[in-house]
Amino acid sequence: MTSEDRVKAVAEFGFSERQARFLVTVMLHAGVCVPRQYARFAGIAYGHKVSRFFDALVQGGYATASDCLHNRAQLYHVQGHGLYQAIGQPDSRYRRPVSVRLAIERVMVLDGVLTSPELSWLGTEEEKVAFFTVMVPSLSPERLPHVTVGNGSSARVRLFPEQCPIGVASTGRVLFLYLVTRPFAAPFRAFVQRHGDLLRALPGWSLRLLFPQEGSDLTTSFENLARAELTMRFSPATVAELKWYFEQCRATADRRARSMSDERFWRARAAFSNARCRELYRRWLTDGDSAFEQVSSTAVAEALARGTARLESHVLPLSYRHLSPLVSFGRSARKGVEDGDKASARPQPPAPASLTVADELTRDWYRLVRRT
Repeated sequence: MTSEDRVKAVAEFGFSERQARFLVTVMLHAGVCVPRQYARFAGIAYGHKVSRFFDALVQGGYATASDCLHNRAQLYHVQGHGLYQAIGQPDSRYRRPVSVRLAIERVMVLDGVLTSPELSWLGTEEEKVAFFTVMVPSLSPERLPHVTVGNGSSARVRLFPEQCPIGVASTGRVLFLYLVTRPFAAPFRAFVQRHGDLLRALPGWSLRLLFPQEGSDLTTSFENLARAELTMRFSPATVAELKWYFEQCRATADRRARSMSDERFWRARAAFSNARCRELYRRWLTDGDSAFEQVSSTAVAEALARGTARLESHVLPLSYRHLSPLVSFGRSARKGVEDGDKASARPQPPAPASLTVADELTRDWYRLVRRT
């Protein structure tokens, strides 16, 4: 279905074209929303028209409302089966009850989408696959961002597993939106590596990192991490040794014991025991030697130097703490937004920042080579 097809289908439920367009945006990218977002989307004051719209959603059974920490704030979950069926997504995960933490993160993602209304946003896996099949026909579907779930005959490939919104400008430039709410590098590193093949094939793209106010001090660290992950290259000799090490790891049950008796394996383990190579090993187990192209190509580094590729950060100007009974984004409630959870959580100490962008692999490897 096209965007206009979806808007027309939702409008048949008695909504105006503007209301239907907003609901389609919510259902494709978040499933949850707050009234101020509709006011911004529609370009109207937050008043009677907005309240009447959300009252109609609840009274018609199209959405449920959840009270929040602020006694006047409410979080709305659009979960009506008929609406999702009308837009061709009857089994959408956004219909399911979610934790408060995840609901708030989805509100943030929706704000990120609403920040750029000039873009056409791709929300479903089918839309993304169809678009990139046309945009970069030289890239086979199996090279699109993916993860493999299960083993053997039950293995299943999921494309675009993070389900992050992707915006497309009228010029064809692509914007990837990634929400950062925790100071941990591993999920983001995996996201960047999974998108490496696609980023190298696109003629122009931007990676926009979206941060809540509480994470504004992480912007530089995450941008540096993305740049290092996308641009740092390994020499052919290093790639060859890395491949040998991965093959040995797969065939070795007790790597620690082998390190005590095999000097080459010990040296390789010392050189390649970093977060970047651990993630690369996980990709290699499912994707084979094509995973090494990420660390061999200079295409992304050249695109960043030319300006056809960009890394950017956007800090959301609003606070979201009033939407939740939680004290911290790092702790989720047991009940979903449909349950009206009002139990408060004990304050937690901030998690330690674990971003390390200085990848010392190449230096360590050559140091080991010189020793021999």
